[in-house]
This record gives sequence, structure tokens and C-alpha cells, in this order.
Amino acid sequence: MNKLGWWMVGCMASAAAAVQAEPIGEVDTVFKWIGPDHKIVVDAYDDPKVAGIACYVSRAKTGGVKGAVGLAEDKAEASIACLQVGPVSFDKPLPQQEEVFSERLSLVFKKLRVVRMVDRQRNALVYLTYSDRVIEGSPQNSVATVSIPRTTPIPVKR
Repeated sequence: MNKLGWWMVGCMASAAAAVQAEPIGEVDTVFKWIGPDHKIVVDAYDDPKVAGIACYVSRAKTGGVKGAVGLAEDKAEASIACLQVGPVSFDKPLPQQEEVFSERLSLVFKKLRVVRMVDRQRNALVYLTYSDRVIEGSPQNSVATVSIPRTTPIPVKR
């Protein structure tokens, strides 16, 4: 494989690793005779551009036969909590607003998204989770904030 090929493989692996959810746990909500039960799952995501910040997202996961074969459409409800899990550092300035994670909730049309926003006045990071569809999104959302000490100003792209 040539240098360009290895570079592309490295970029794809880095991108995939940056947005991988780490399953933390789950609880069953509805028993299904055939296929997996309906559940609430909790996943952890490390912010790919802010070292020391992790977000925990809980969401519904549809079971049954459709859920088992990947054809179910999960509900739009999700909740998020983000916190400092280590020393906070920034490799480079952040955009004012940026999608940091997304996950497919249906075969084609629906995604769960997490967007990071910078509140410069309060030196805080704001994380918003919501779902969208190609045709119609959902207004259901959840927000979490992480206050960054004033001694560590958040660098923002101009």
C-alpha cells in the first residue's frame, strides 16, 4: 500500500475512534417474547477535541424482531450529562459550535446528535443532544454544561 493509502486508513481509524460510544450500562423497560427487550442504554463519549471532558448519553433502544435485525426506529428522547474527568486541555481553538458525536437511530432517516457550543462569557462548554430526521426532526432535547476554570480560557476560532 502506498503512503496515501496508509494515510487514508489512519484518518478513517482516527475518525472512527473519535466518535465511538463506550457502553456503560442498560436497563430493560419492556419484555419482548421474541428478540431483545426494549431498553434504556447509557453510553460514554470522550470529547474528541477537549481532553478531560466526557459526556454520558442515555437513550431508548427498541427491541423485538425489528430491533434485533436493525430495522427498528428508536425514540427521539435522550438525556445528556457531561463532566470533567481529568485535566482539561485544548490542542487547538474550537469552533463556536460543532457537532461532536452522532449515532444512527434508524436504518436511514434518524440520527442522535451531540453539538458542543462555547459560552465565552462564562468560560463554559455547552453540550446539546437532539435527534433529527431527513423529513422532520424532534424538538425533544437535553443540555449539559461544563464550567472550565477561568485560569484555562477556552480558545475559540475567529
